[in-house]
Amino acid sequence: MDMKKYAAEAIGTFWLTFAGCGSAVIAAGFPQVGIGLVGVSLAFGLSVVTMAYAIGHISGCHLNPAVTVGLAAGGRFPPGQILPYVIAQVCGAIVAAELLYVIASGAPGFDLAKGFASNGYGAHSPGQYSMVVCFVTEVVMTMMFLFVIMGSTHGRAPAGFAPLAIGLALVMIHLVSIPVTNTSVNPARSTGPALFVGGWALSQLWLFWVAPLIGGALGGVIYRWLSEEPSGTVAGVKTA
Repeated sequence: MDMKKYAAEAIGTFWLTFAGCGSAVIAAGFPQVGIGLVGVSLAFGLSVVTMAYAIGHISGCHLNPAVTVGLAAGGRFPPGQILPYVIAQVCGAIVAAELLYVIASGAPGFDLAKGFASNGYGAHSPGQYSMVVCFVTEVVMTMMFLFVIMGSTHGRAPAGFAPLAIGLALVMIHLVSIPVTNTSVNPARSTGPALFVGGWALSQLWLFWVAPLIGGALGGVIYRWLSEEPSGTVAGVKTA
């Protein structure tokens, strides 16, 4: 049963990374009809909504190491399951980045130097924002993301609407922070593209692990302090 959860997390994170980063790499700047920042933001949010309905009952649909850590910090996920969930998520993101590379590199003029949807700070921030600003942004955005996740999956929240609240929160996060860091709030999503870009993307990847993990833990702890009961494990089906 646990292997099914891990497989679901890998597939879900694959979809989030492929759909979200794919929209940025392939469709965002397409001549005359590109989807732009709003379209990319929607793609990331919709990927979470669709997967939450598809695999939420199997694995809890974390799709993000920061979400897994944040839920554990908030008492809503067993700490012993953090590592296998994170491994599955990172594997899914890497496979997605590999497939996206195969597709995107088929176009004339494709150039990894353009970023391949990688996250960055300083000279590699879309808006040239400093490392400190990017760090703070990632911490705060991930913290609020976990706050929404904890609240929308709370026992007293309206049933069945959690995927919409979580997906819309991710859209809002991207609308604000794409110009700052190209929006991570998800270490797995950041790792996939960075492995293909290499160089600066890998050297800056640490920020997009450390900041989201801190933010996720803060969001989980703060929400747990505000409303501890009723709670529920966000881990899908029960293991045998």
